[in-house]
Amino acid sequence: MSETSDRATTIASNLRTDQSAAKNLFFGEILEENLFPYPAMRERDREVLGMMTDSIDDFLAPQRADLKQWDKEAHQPAEFIQSLRDMGLFGLIIPEEHGGLGLSNAAYARVLSQTSRHDSSVSLTIGAHSSIGMKGILLSGNDEQKARYLPRLASGEMIAAFCLTEAGAGSDAAAVRTSAKKNEDGSWTLNGEKIWITNGGIADLYTVFAKTDSPDGKMSAFIVEAAWPGVSHGPHEDKMGIRASSTTTVAFQDVRVPAENLLGEEGKGFKVAMGILNNGRTGLGGGAVGGMKTLIALSTAQAKDRKQFGKPIADFGLVREKIAQMAIDCFAAESTVWMVAHYIDSGCEDYSVEAAISKVFASEAIQRSAYEALQIAAGNGFMKEFPYEQITRDSRILSIFEGTNEILRLYIALSGLKDVGASLSELKSAVGDIFNNPIKGFGVLSSYASKRLRQGTGFGNDKILSKLDPRLKAAALIYEKYAVELSKAGDELLRLHGKKIADEQYQLKRVADLAIDMFVGLCTLARADSLSKSDPKNGQQAVTIAALFAQAAKRRMATNVRAMARNEDGERDALAGFLLENGAYPWDVI
Repeated sequence: MSETSDRATTIASNLRTDQSAAKNLFFGEILEENLFPYPAMRERDREVLGMMTDSIDDFLAPQRADLKQWDKEAHQPAEFIQSLRDMGLFGLIIPEEHGGLGLSNAAYARVLSQTSRHDSSVSLTIGAHSSIGMKGILLSGNDEQKARYLPRLASGEMIAAFCLTEAGAGSDAAAVRTSAKKNEDGSWTLNGEKIWITNGGIADLYTVFAKTDSPDGKMSAFIVEAAWPGVSHGPHEDKMGIRASSTTTVAFQDVRVPAENLLGEEGKGFKVAMGILNNGRTGLGGGAVGGMKTLIALSTAQAKDRKQFGKPIADFGLVREKIAQMAIDCFAAESTVWMVAHYIDSGCEDYSVEAAISKVFASEAIQRSAYEALQIAAGNGFMKEFPYEQITRDSRILSIFEGTNEILRLYIALSGLKDVGASLSELKSAVGDIFNNPIKGFGVLSSYASKRLRQGTGFGNDKILSKLDPRLKAAALIYEKYAVELSKAGDELLRLHGKKIADEQYQLKRVADLAIDMFVGLCTLARADSLSKSDPKNGQQAVTIAALFAQAAKRRMATNVRAMARNEDGERDALAGFLLENGAYPWDVI
């Protein structure tokens, strides 16, 4: 089956749904079954998307001037939102039995990629509804809740929003102060305020997270209708970017929530929230990919049209370097986002680290591309008349919301190291177990010994090579080597710091960046290998992209590995402490 440049996913029969490809990297293992071959699009999704993407272009392209004006005025007209309803864009992932289109996560991300080629605020209105606003009902709702709400959410009669963030609880969700007190009749009384709620001013339904006194947990999730007494929202926030999308505060004053509107189990709200955020990250990634494709189109046109010193600037090496890097970033992000969508659609049990990696990489890749595209446009890029400055403003939020990239890097590192730490504990008990249960004990030690052999010699990690295009073997060897290096680094950090590893944020960032480069690189490698066999026209350049990404990743990974042992973390930390104590930059030339 050939691949188009905008690929979704299909279920591979050999996929290990009980394993995480990213977490296995922390053990020095490349889980081939979850990476190769690169997933292909489901035929039903391909057919629907073909019509839908054309319709989106036909609808949004003529409104370019209006979209720009709505960004300036910071609103979307009611008639425009009605058009989104009419196109079915609020029911993308809702099952057909509830009135939706029933698209896979991959196809949904592809739709947001298309809308993002025109306007990020449009994608956010759709995405905040589907990715997070009503996703809790889809993932954790009971049959009655789904029957009651999903048909209205699919039609857009009800637009949804996600209410987690508070003034004192951004990345620290455990610090939520909004409270829900259980009444004698089983209902709840909700009080508190949420901030920076996307779709807050236009939503008819909120997924709200509140503190509850429960023996099973301190947070619960609730389905709250905007029309209920005591629910209100503040004015539209004046934002740097994504200005046309609705962002407001949402307040709850003595709101009575019926018992049947508890979402999931009492006290399990944190689990509900994390499930929603992990499952919804392909939408954000898809949007970033769409934005990058627009930036590449703008930059190539600008480079060919603008002449300096008697020739197009497209002939200049430093301009060509920028365009090539934008393509590498876009291809790598796209390959990763759709691999994660494949895991979600295939029913993988644990894809949280992969989802976090895709969000971090895609959100930073589009910001690099926006910077370079504006630079290629030079003075024009700085002018509001052209689209570059708006794309730069719009893309900046992507590394902040749905989990800041700093928090997600810590999550990536700690999640991988947690399993490594568990294996070290198992090793300790295995030594004593040899005498009581020789087969079990030697089995653990044998597994650990083979891992240490790979770390020391690199032997035992070459199975992947037999399946790859020969031109990609050098790139594969890079990832095999650094999977071993990541495993060694994890072992050493855990032995050195133990439970205090969570405080070593400089080192955790290096660990996370190693994992990001490897997982993104392997997704890119798998897709390039697939294209080299199925798409002769574009396959050679895909192979080139995979090779270029691997070489750049090798340099970054080598730097991170060296810095594990030799760094200036102490000096840097002391300098930060000095500035924090002074509260200002203390030097001057006078």
